[in-house]
Amino acid sequence: MKAVVFYERGSNVTGEKVMEIYPRHKQLVDAFVAEGKVVAIGAFANQTDGSMGVFKDKISAEEFVRQDPFVKEGIVSKITIKEWNEILLQNINNRFENYNGGQNDTEKQLNR
Repeated sequence: MKAVVFYERGSNVTGEKVMEIYPRHKQLVDAFVAEGKVVAIGAFANQTDGSMGVFKDKISAEEFVRQDPFVKEGIVSKITIKEWNEILLQNINNRFENYNGGQNDTEKQLNR
């Protein structure tokens, strides 16, 4: 079962402080993506609303939160982790794979 992480940003956190820490946060994101632990991640359109990430499972979500510099260095004021039943996402992925002859975008890129 997937897990969704919601971050709320502290009210006194400046954009400058976020950008100071962002490179270390991005390194962690890249590592989790490479390991296949992240499905999607990013800030909301209004960045003061926080951000969210969808992880392959709750263990991966909790591991990410424990290591995230945004959490460790006080950017995040509240964390919520919820397990998510991704039935619709699976159906969309199945339709996409059928449409593309069984290959997803990653597989297509690897086969170039």
